[in-house]
Amino acid sequence: MTRHFHSDTHSHPHVHTDRPKRVRQPGEPLRIGVGGPVGSGKTALVAALCRQLRDELSVAVLTNDIYTTEDADFLRKHAVLPDDRIAAVQTGGCPHTAIRDDITANLDAIDDLIAAQDHLDLILVESGGDNLTATFSSGLVDVQIFVVDVAGGDKVPRKGGPGVTYSDLLVINKTDLAPLVGADLQVMARDADVVRGGRPTVLQSLTEDPAASQVLAWVRTQLAS
Repeated sequence: MTRHFHSDTHSHPHVHTDRPKRVRQPGEPLRIGVGGPVGSGKTALVAALCRQLRDELSVAVLTNDIYTTEDADFLRKHAVLPDDRIAAVQTGGCPHTAIRDDITANLDAIDDLIAAQDHLDLILVESGGDNLTATFSSGLVDVQIFVVDVAGGDKVPRKGGPGVTYSDLLVINKTDLAPLVGADLQVMARDADVVRGGRPTVLQSLTEDPAASQVLAWVRTQLAS
């Protein structure tokens, strides 16, 4: 299932026209947004969460890519969920437009996923790779995870940006690479705590912890709330 997003050519900066915050109704699936820069490990994290949750919950995934369905294809290839539980939106242009400024294509795709299943507990909505400013509309997701990785150096959390600062959970990914790029994980954790005002941050390596156990625990908490 693939939906195409159409928007007029635009230039920066964007004017945020966020919809009213979604109010999740009883029986509706929790929607968790997973955003972050290209290559930070978003799709690998989504895959890990699906593998851990698929036997106990009804899960679906919606990916966003600019011109392809590469992330959805990756998830299907690795059989993290049945094919009919994985959908894709081709955003065109700036990927954050489809998750923040005009979320219609994503909402339609979510409706299709819900209609195709008897019941869903959780929908993971993965953004296309973008920069540190990309965030999800509160009308699209209930909570959001923002993923960065250590390859950009330990300055990344300190630079802030809406994704780093205001996401419900910040994931500093690929910590096993820190010695190779000279990143100080203690500095990253400290700076993240400062800019995030106490919002939770997880440092993880999917190489060392394929189950993404800390993020998984956070997701379970959100599902129970």
